[in-house]
Amino acid sequence: MAIQTWLTERFDLAVPVVSAPMAGPAGGSLAAAVSAAGGLGMVGVGSARTPEWIVEQAEVAAGAGRAYGVGLMAWALEKNPDQLAAVLDARPALVSVSYGPFETYLPALREAGITVTTQAGNLEEALRAERAGVDFLVARGAEAGGHGRNDLGTLPLLCEVLDAVDVPVVAAGGIGRPRGLAAVLASGAVGAWVGTAFLACPEAANTAEARARLIGTGSTGTAYGRVFDVAQRAGWPEEYGGRAVRNSYFDSWVDRLDELGTDDAAAAELRDAIKAGDYDTAYLYAGQGVGLLREERPAAVVLADFARAESLLRGAE
Repeated sequence: MAIQTWLTERFDLAVPVVSAPMAGPAGGSLAAAVSAAGGLGMVGVGSARTPEWIVEQAEVAAGAGRAYGVGLMAWALEKNPDQLAAVLDARPALVSVSYGPFETYLPALREAGITVTTQAGNLEEALRAERAGVDFLVARGAEAGGHGRNDLGTLPLLCEVLDAVDVPVVAAGGIGRPRGLAAVLASGAVGAWVGTAFLACPEAANTAEARARLIGTGSTGTAYGRVFDVAQRAGWPEEYGGRAVRNSYFDSWVDRLDELGTDDAAAAELRDAIKAGDYDTAYLYAGQGVGLLREERPAAVVLADFARAESLLRGAE
């Protein structure tokens, strides 16, 4: 018998796993592969993505014939409202709006009949999300890759949030294998929001070199900070740093952010490294679950592995 939760019933899933909307790697192909395999795939929309790109990737994701979602960044929507319009036209089953004034954008999505959520990195943010009318919320711990808060680990945050809110909660951060999924389900989450485990999938919109670097990175090989955002003049709010594979560029600048913010040569160095795929300088966002990546695996195999959480939960009864 498959695991059944609010999440699986809401979206007709075989496995209570949502692939995180990682801007960059999470395009339409990865979302379609996850959804086709019984999870809920999501397209991650970066701050500079055009409405045309969103429509294109949404069409690819929808090609699986299953529910899919789109992730938006609230701070970026303030400057690029056409992204929201494109998502409303695409009508995905789920939209996540996170990082910034997410409350502003939820009413239009809900009026369109779209399930809405946001990623919360502390209790205050979770309570804001519930008051704003999310259908469920994502408790995102500091272990998670990419951008977010660094306030609390996943399990302490999840337990605190579950005690405080009435809406369903999905857990995020460090959940890379079935034991992690079983742990958060046993705690009361209705599913897992998983990013890093899908970074080594061939369907991800990254490169073979990036996947190899991620597979070779140990669990202690990531670091949290704002180095890459400051170097790119990216516009991220200061409270949301990013967790990425630690490299020499990060180590060189982590204690000199003010200097980095005005160093055009350092910014150019990073831009050139990104183009060249030089990951001693360029960033690879990933969470602490990166040490669980041992080989490239199709999304369907990753989902089948997560499904083994059912037997782990039965064994705990």
